[in-house]
Amino acid sequence: MIYETGIADSSFFKFFSIPLITGDPDNVLNSPGKAVITESMATKIFGDEDPVDKVISLGDDTGRYIISGIMSDIPGTSHFDAHILVSFMTMPVANSTIWLNNTLSTYLLLRSNSDYGMLADKIPAMVEKYVGPELRQAMGISIQDFMRQGNEYNFALQRLTDIHLDPSIQQEYKPAADPKYLYIFTSISILVILIAAINFMNLATAQASRRAKEVGIKKVGGCSRRTLIYQFMTESILVSFIALLLPIIIILLALPYFNNLIGTQLELNLLAQWYTIPGLLVFTIMVGILSGSYPAFYLSSFNPVDVLRGSIKGSMQNVSLRRILVVFQFAISILLITGTMVMYRQISYMLNKDMGFNKEQVLVINRAQSLESRVEAFTDAVKKIPGVINIAGSTAVPGHNTYTSGYGIEGRQEESFIMTTNWIDYNFIDTYKMTLVKGRGFDRSYTTDRNACLINESAARNFGIADIENTRIIQPSPDGEIRYLPVIGIVKDFNFESLRNPIQPYIFLYKGNENVWGFVTAKISAQNYQRTIADINEHWKEFTFDAPMQYFFIDEDFEQMYRQEKQNAKLSVIFSILAIFIAVLGLFGLTAYTVEQRTKEIGVRKVMGSSVYEVFFVISKEIIILISISALIAWPLIYFITVRWLENFYFRINPGVFSFFTGLIIALGIALTTISYHILKAARVNPTQSLKYE
Repeated sequence: MIYETGIADSSFFKFFSIPLITGDPDNVLNSPGKAVITESMATKIFGDEDPVDKVISLGDDTGRYIISGIMSDIPGTSHFDAHILVSFMTMPVANSTIWLNNTLSTYLLLRSNSDYGMLADKIPAMVEKYVGPELRQAMGISIQDFMRQGNEYNFALQRLTDIHLDPSIQQEYKPAADPKYLYIFTSISILVILIAAINFMNLATAQASRRAKEVGIKKVGGCSRRTLIYQFMTESILVSFIALLLPIIIILLALPYFNNLIGTQLELNLLAQWYTIPGLLVFTIMVGILSGSYPAFYLSSFNPVDVLRGSIKGSMQNVSLRRILVVFQFAISILLITGTMVMYRQISYMLNKDMGFNKEQVLVINRAQSLESRVEAFTDAVKKIPGVINIAGSTAVPGHNTYTSGYGIEGRQEESFIMTTNWIDYNFIDTYKMTLVKGRGFDRSYTTDRNACLINESAARNFGIADIENTRIIQPSPDGEIRYLPVIGIVKDFNFESLRNPIQPYIFLYKGNENVWGFVTAKISAQNYQRTIADINEHWKEFTFDAPMQYFFIDEDFEQMYRQEKQNAKLSVIFSILAIFIAVLGLFGLTAYTVEQRTKEIGVRKVMGSSVYEVFFVISKEIIILISISALIAWPLIYFITVRWLENFYFRINPGVFSFFTGLIIALGIALTTISYHILKAARVNPTQSLKYE
C-alpha cells in the first residue's frame, strides 16, 4: 500500500510536540525495522485492532516494519507530513561516514542562552575539516580552490519558526510560502477596506443636504458641535461593527469552498490567540473612525442660520474631494485588474512554454529500485503494450533532479565544474523528444558509449567546450577511482527545473544495471490511456512481486511547481472583484445623487434638442476623465510591482502595454455600465417633469 512516510531517529518524540499515544518515546524508533503509525492510519488499516507489534510492508516486499507505537496525527500546519515514521537506523545511510552525502535534514536543539549566529559561524570550519578531505579525494582539489572557483558547499541553519515563510532554503517537505505574497495581499486587503471607507465618506458628504436641516435644528436647540461629531462618529462605528459581524458569518459559510479553491486548510478560530478578538475590535473602531471622521466634522460645521434659510446647498457640493476619492478608488481597482492579468499571463507562459522536451502523455513511475536488476526486462516487456510509444529508465526526470556533482575536464585539472547528473538508458533522449544540437545520443551499437557522456548547451557554453570530439569529462568518486568520459553529444537546453531558475549545466551518463534507483518513463498514447496504464501496472506487479505502482504525469507535475502562483492569481481575482464591486457600489450611489442634483440641467438640455445619448455623454464624461486619471496614477505603480514580481522568474513575459490598457478599458466598461442606469433613466424623463423638479 502507498502511504506518506517519513524517516526519524529515536529523539523525534522528545524533540517535537507530537503526542505519542502508545509506546515508549525512547524505544519506538531506536533500532532498525521499527515504525510508528498515526492514529487515523491505524484505524484505516487495522480498524479496531491494536496495531502494535504487527508487521507492515512499505513500497515493496523488502521493506517490512514492526509497528512499535501510535502517534497523534501530525497537524496540517506542520512543515512536514507523515502517516508513518520509520526508524532512521533502518536506512543504509545511517551508517555512512561520507559527509558529501547530505540527503537528510538535521534538527538541533540549542540551549536557551545559545547564540544562533555564533553557531552558524563555526560551520565553515567544520565543513573544511570533514568535507575538505573527501572533496580533495573525489575531485583532486582543495575546498579552498573549490570555493574560489565560485562553488559553494555549506550546511545552512534555519530557525524552525522561519521555515514556513523562508523559501531561500530548499527542502523536500512542504514548499515554503513566499512572505512577499503575505505582504502583497495584506496591503491589498487594507486598500480594499480603504475603498469601502472612502465610499462611506463620499456618500455621506454627497448626501449631506438631506441631513442639513437635522443639524440646523439641533444646533438651534442648543446642541454643541462636539455632540454632533460624537453622534456621527458613533453612527459610523456602529455601522463598522455591523460590518464586522457580517463577514464572520460569510467566512464561516464560505471557508470550505475557499479552501477548496486555493488548496489550503484555513480555519476560523477566534479563540486560538488571546489577541484576535481585541485586535478585531480595535481595528473595527479604527475603520469606523476613519470612515466617519470627515463626514462628522463636515456635517457638524454647518451654520444653522444658513441651513434654515436654505442657502447651504450651494456650499455642499465638495466636488473636488469626491473627485479625488473616486480617482483613488479606481486607481486601486485598475492596479488589481492589471496585476491579476500579468500574473495569469506569466502562469500561462510557464504552463505552455516549450520546455525543450515533450511533456504531454508522459507517465513517470517512481521507485524503479523495486524492479532491482529487472529494469531493462521490464521496459522491454512494457514497450510491447499497444498504447506505449516509448519507454526509458533513468535516475532523474525533469522536475526531479536530486543529484549534483563536481567534474573535471581533461587538460584543465585545476578547475572543477558542477553539473546536475542523470544516469539514463538508450531510449531516454527519444522518449522525451530532446534535441541533439551536436553529436549523437547513446547507441547500443557502440559498446564504448557505456563510458561516455552527453552534456547540455549550458555546460558546453559555461565551460568553454566547443570541440566535443577531443573533450573528455573527468568523473571522480569518493573511493578515489577516476573515469574519463568522452563527450559524444550536446543536448539542446531544456528546463529540468522550474522556470524560476536558469538552465544549469547538465550531464547524462549511461545508466547500466548497477544504478537501479530512480524512475521509469513511458510515453503513452492519448487513446484509451487508462487501459494502457492498467496494462503497465500488471507488468509492474509481475516484475516487482505485487508492489504498488506509484506514478505521475510530467505535465501535471510541472503544473504543481507553480501551485503557489496559481493560488495567488486566484486570490488576486477575488480581491479584484471585491474591490471593483465596492467601488461600483459607491459609484452607483454617487451617480444617483449627481443625477438628482442635475435633474433640471438634464431637462434644459433635452428642451434645447439634446438626445438621450448626448445627455449620457455629458454626464458620464467626468467619470471617463476621472478613471483615465486613475489609470495614469496606477500605471507607474503597477509597472514597478509587476517588474519586481517577474524578477522571481528567470523565464518571464514582458508586461507590455496590452495589460495596462486592458485594465483601463475593463474599469471604464464597468463604471459606465454602472452609471448608465441612473443617467439613461433620468434622460428619458419628460423634460417638463424635469423642469418642475425641486
